[in-house]
Amino acid sequence: MASPQGSRAPLEFGGPLGAAALMLLLPATMFHLLLVVRSGPARLLGPPPYLPGLQVLWSPRMLLLWLTWLGLQAALYLLPARKVAEGQELKDKSRLLYPINGFQALMLTALLVGLAVLAGLPLGALPEMLLPLAFAATFTTFIFSLFLYLKALVAPASALAPGGNSGNPIYDFFLGRELNPRVWSFDFKYFCELRPGLIGWVLINLAMLMQEAELRGSPSLAMWLVNGFQLLYVGDALWHEEAVLTTMDITHDGFGFMLAFGDLAWVPFTYSLQAQFLLHHPQPLGLPVASVICLINDLETIPTATGRQLLVSGWWGMVRHPNYLGDLIMALAWSLPCGVSHLLPYFYLLYFTALLVHREARDEQQCLQKYGLAWHEYCRRVPYRILPYIY
Repeated sequence: MASPQGSRAPLEFGGPLGAAALMLLLPATMFHLLLVVRSGPARLLGPPPYLPGLQVLWSPRMLLLWLTWLGLQAALYLLPARKVAEGQELKDKSRLLYPINGFQALMLTALLVGLAVLAGLPLGALPEMLLPLAFAATFTTFIFSLFLYLKALVAPASALAPGGNSGNPIYDFFLGRELNPRVWSFDFKYFCELRPGLIGWVLINLAMLMQEAELRGSPSLAMWLVNGFQLLYVGDALWHEEAVLTTMDITHDGFGFMLAFGDLAWVPFTYSLQAQFLLHHPQPLGLPVASVICLINDLETIPTATGRQLLVSGWWGMVRHPNYLGDLIMALAWSLPCGVSHLLPYFYLLYFTALLVHREARDEQQCLQKYGLAWHEYCRRVPYRILPYIY
């Protein structure tokens, strides 16, 4: 085992105390959103309508359903891939291999779900199961994170992440000690990054659409827009799955509770908040406004850099992270179909703004270490970080 590096690497997220707080705050926020979105007032900052007891949250049937979902996605991950890609070079100069078959998994999942619905699967009943399903996902995430932490205790030093080896068990459990935990060729972090959570997200959205059709005769235009926008996003992410191999999540962060909970629980149950809101709080939306929202969503397609040069032309000459600006424009477009009477559907936009500002600060530190004086010159020529002339 490598010696703890807490004295050499600064701790993030407020250290052990911040990590402990986030492990409580993140699940609590998720359950708060699931409760208030179905309430009449739907106040983001108000108290939930009630506090569910364990008999409401815990369901062995929902746990089995959740484990079946994970098993299905794991089986699809192991199918022959259209391409096998190499990851970034590791400390020991090796490169791991990754199957590029996420879009294939999405298509096969859609086929299986479609056949199941034709055979009588009541997918429209899924919205009523979200609370116990989210509880099952949270419970399994804690168990899974404990497994990852114990596995990392016997991992070689070359397999550890830069920041998850502080020596404090709470902090390391949260951030993740091992960079690429694997059992044989099955890479846990890569599998969780895009597969179960993203595909589960669009499945929950579809269930909201189907239940709205059952309740009101047909889905609303707003519900169609939210489903379409977010399906396009997930499909694009899985089609370009190889791009995730260069992200901070894969190349820098260890795999612990932070990423496991985010990938498996936070994404499907909170990113579907707009569809949940529209099911319980229908919003009128005309074609002219819908057309404007579609144009706003199209603005998200800002080109990103794939090489290692510091670009100072085009969007990259205006702000250092135009891809983050595109993400925020997209988040706004997802929320606008829900109207402007409630703040709750805009939670994703508020949360994602905070997330990207924090991630941008982490990016700055890594780029400074990587590029040195060249990064200082780049920052001088491109002073704005995300939003031109504002931030």
